[in-house]
Amino acid sequence: MDLQPVSRQYTLKTYYDSFDWRLYAHSITCELNQSLSSSTLVLRHLETGRIIAKEELDSVPAFSRQFRPGEIRSLIEPVLEMRALLSVCKLNYQCHRLNIINQRGETMLNLFIEEHDLYNNRASMQLIDGHEHAVSEISELLTAELNLKFSDEPLLLTALKLQGIKPKTYTSRPAINLDPAMRADIAGKFIYSHLLKTIKDNEQGTIAHTDSEFLHDFRIAVRKTRTGLNQIKGILPEPINSYYAEFFSWLGQITSQPRDLDVFLLDFERYKESQPASTQEDLSPLHELIQAKQEKAHKELVRKLKSEKYLFTLSEWEQYLKEPALRNPLEPNAKLPIKELAERRLCKIYGRLMQKGEAITEQSPAEALHEVRKTCKKLHYLLEFFQSLYPEDQIKPLVKSLKAFQIVLGEFQDGEVQMHALKLFREEILANPMPANTVSAMDRLIQELDARRHRARHDFIKQFTVFSQSESHSVFNSLLALKA
Repeated sequence: MDLQPVSRQYTLKTYYDSFDWRLYAHSITCELNQSLSSSTLVLRHLETGRIIAKEELDSVPAFSRQFRPGEIRSLIEPVLEMRALLSVCKLNYQCHRLNIINQRGETMLNLFIEEHDLYNNRASMQLIDGHEHAVSEISELLTAELNLKFSDEPLLLTALKLQGIKPKTYTSRPAINLDPAMRADIAGKFIYSHLLKTIKDNEQGTIAHTDSEFLHDFRIAVRKTRTGLNQIKGILPEPINSYYAEFFSWLGQITSQPRDLDVFLLDFERYKESQPASTQEDLSPLHELIQAKQEKAHKELVRKLKSEKYLFTLSEWEQYLKEPALRNPLEPNAKLPIKELAERRLCKIYGRLMQKGEAITEQSPAEALHEVRKTCKKLHYLLEFFQSLYPEDQIKPLVKSLKAFQIVLGEFQDGEVQMHALKLFREEILANPMPANTVSAMDRLIQELDARRHRARHDFIKQFTVFSQSESHSVFNSLLALKA
């Protein structure tokens, strides 16, 4: 058995994942290995290091849908969805490639040795078909004769640890653990501080327009803060509460149009595929129009996120949240145990949801469903704030039901918003030279969105009827000491 040196090359290894570490969460590592002679993207199993898929690639596209159809795209597209791939770690090393030759002059294995400056060197083998029997023999040689050890920790984890990077540190729904006896004003600041961190975590990604989820998570954290300020009153001084409620309301307004256009573009492929194959390309001018509007709306949003109003007020809010609570606050609910105040607010919003939900019929106007959706979100957010105060097995089913409501009501609302937008776009297109086929395709799309709204309304009524008779409804009533 002989070793035959083949090459020695300087190599740059770049690891990729989404901002919220979706590949890592699915035990996948994505690495681009670049040298003078080759550039290869490799997907590996996180724990074992086993190669799942690889492809010759000069650079990594931002989004999974931009990959060529093939094994890599089919593996990562369902995981990443709309999230962009970002560089999370870079490593430089010398890569030595050797062939292991048997007595007949046949190459049995390719041996790759990575020579790192800051990490232990690593060796890996690539099997040649027909020589499977050689793996155990050579593994024994490497471990016994050369005193090499099998590594239990993937190189990515070693590198991240050395660079002080913790994977999966970001979550759009941070766990808020409250003590039932905690003073309500202190608990409120604790909740708002978690939400502020989410806003700041997504601020630069929103400005850079890295992917649509940055604005989505930014906007939800803003909306949750507004919900807290408007629904958990009497814990902060009223002038302060009103001042910041108005500020976060403004933030909600300036992020509304960019998010609506993001959703339209995210849904566009689905809408396109709903049309006859022969007419799908007729919608391309509409896609270009929406994209242009999105770019314009994003530039306007960036201008406002870099304004003195945004930067100064958010900094003020951060400083206020860091200030210690007053020993004897004047606000009526400030010194209440947070559990007591939580029950009051949950009871009130839950009762409002049941009242509004039961009033929805097939003839209810869009505004009525929108009000139910807003109430549903308020309850959902309050439950997220306070869920640590209640048994998990009793709160989880209700949260699940609320999410189901929000999905179907979101379908209704998106259809409503996009129908209205399409009608405006149609007028705009008619005022300019545009193929008649595009207008016809838009008319069909408006009909499809209208049908989507009717389906969503029907589905909500059905879901709500089941929920109002379900165990979750009874458990929640019992949990909050309400009459079932």
